[in-house]
Amino acid sequence: MTDRPYRICLVCMGNICRSPMAEAVLRAELDDAGLTGAVAVDSAGTGGWHIGDPMDPRARVALAERGYDGSGHRARRFDPDWFAERDLILAMDEDNLADLRAMAPDPETAARIRLFRSYDPTANDDATVPDPYYGGEDGFAYVLDLIESAAKALVATLDRT
Repeated sequence: MTDRPYRICLVCMGNICRSPMAEAVLRAELDDAGLTGAVAVDSAGTGGWHIGDPMDPRARVALAERGYDGSGHRARRFDPDWFAERDLILAMDEDNLADLRAMAPDPETAARIRLFRSYDPTANDDATVPDPYYGGEDGFAYVLDLIESAAKALVATLDRT
């Protein structure tokens, strides 16, 4: 048994919409399940154009409307060195999944990279979280619905293990 927490990184393109929303929701679900100390969560983007920026205001509002806090978030870019420190890397869509797997140093590491919604039994054939960035506020609410469902399913899986 290790004395460090199980580490999960959530990844989207710019780390200002989907992955920080998922980070806030997953942290809350872990807290509700009593797993806060056992599982550590962070997020990043595969692209670097938003490094240091706060979360998209529409994402922050969607989170706040459901009781989550995204105010302290600052965008980061995923660093391939992080593979050694993370137990599970969860991509928001197929493009990010492919980018992360291309960065992976070996097949064992690549096997720890999955789609976030792959844990959600309601995902059916499409286990992606669509990017709401170029749409309106309703897209952020929809994405949050998907994230909440996936986060609950992931925490249930973690709780069983």
